[in-house]
Amino acid sequence: MINRKILLSGWVFALILSGCSVGPDYQRPEIDPPKTWQSGVAPADWPGLTWWHDFRAEELDRLMDAAHDGNSDLAIAVARLKQADAQALIAGAPLLPSVGATATVERTRQPASGFKEGTKLFSAGLAASYELDFWGGLRDQAEAARLTAAASAFDRETAELTLQSAVAGSYFSLLSLNERVKLAEDNLRAALSVLEAYRARYEVGTASALDLAQQENIVATQRAALPPLLEQQRRGRDALAVLLGKTPDQLTPPAGDLQAVKLPAVMAGLPSGLLQRRPDVQSAEAKLQSANQTVKASVAALFPSITLTAQGGGASKSLSDLFKPAGAFYALIGGAAQPIFRGGALEGGQRLAEGQYEEQAAAYRKAVVSAFADVEDALAAIEQEGAREEADKAVVETAQRAYDIAQAQLYSGTIDILTVLNTQRALFQAKDELAQARLSHAQSVVGLFKALGGGWESPPEG
Repeated sequence: MINRKILLSGWVFALILSGCSVGPDYQRPEIDPPKTWQSGVAPADWPGLTWWHDFRAEELDRLMDAAHDGNSDLAIAVARLKQADAQALIAGAPLLPSVGATATVERTRQPASGFKEGTKLFSAGLAASYELDFWGGLRDQAEAARLTAAASAFDRETAELTLQSAVAGSYFSLLSLNERVKLAEDNLRAALSVLEAYRARYEVGTASALDLAQQENIVATQRAALPPLLEQQRRGRDALAVLLGKTPDQLTPPAGDLQAVKLPAVMAGLPSGLLQRRPDVQSAEAKLQSANQTVKASVAALFPSITLTAQGGGASKSLSDLFKPAGAFYALIGGAAQPIFRGGALEGGQRLAEGQYEEQAAAYRKAVVSAFADVEDALAAIEQEGAREEADKAVVETAQRAYDIAQAQLYSGTIDILTVLNTQRALFQAKDELAQARLSHAQSVVGLFKALGGGWESPPEG
């Protein structure tokens, strides 16, 4: 039998020696967050996991569910996460002993035996090998792979947040186009109504051919405004279908317009919390930590490697005697190898790892700075687009009053064609600009939700 005490003491000795580590320990780059946002907003709760519910649009909720189940980019991110988890499992395998079993049956016949019955030999055994991770290189490689998998998990969260923002933006864009198409149709009907009035006046001699031609130009202009809007509407539907993983014919276009959507009041939390809220920043740091572990592994590769091998089993000419003490055998082997000359491969590997770390450090700094800038831009957009929408509402109100007065005077015959044309153009343009301002305001709110990390929640510390 194999001496179990010898084997056990060997493995314990290996585990004790495997506590060393070489190479630089990870330190997060120093990037001080701003103390407050430039917009001066007060701290508030961060967006919830289902932030789009704040818009109180059931149709948007259904679209989000469909996108979660059918979007191809999200499926790709999930598949990449699965691959990264598998790579982490593979990278961690060398930290454990490699164990294998063998069983053989051998039959031999020698000419010297007079071609009599040959001999048989039965053998069975177990073999185990373990590379002593004295310098921590194997652990560093495994940790690097684990952190890469963690970065893939954050990337998956980033992909979903991007998808959610794109779905909300596409949905609001289609609602806005529904409104603009309806406005263009209403404007066309209004222009045709005025044209009929001028034709009646022309027939009785109270309007000139020039008056009639100018109003016909207004009608033609309004009619020409419809096809581009309808094309944008079709393209928007197709884009939303792609986000949901559907063909365009499978999508029921959203109904209604943006006037029915109540935009939620959104305020940003303290800047210092953003680095834990943004999955893209978390991904960048996980990749930086992984690169640091790779640097440590490249340093460990310069030191000797120590391998322990154990083998034991039994051998016998008779199968019934195979596991008897007389046929038992075992072997314990320890070996060490020190790299001396490999043509600069090890030094090159270390420089490569250091360069990759520096690249990831720069990428992390960029992600952090971009995150703060994204929030500042989104807050400024909400403030300005909200003000723009309110100003455009006032413009529409005044333009509507002017148009109503002009129409009343038109039918009473106390106004000239130029005044009617000006009030029509002003009203039509004001309504369309208000619809676009309403869309920009809604999209700026979506942009802030995205900039704040959406509904993603960072894992607890520790």
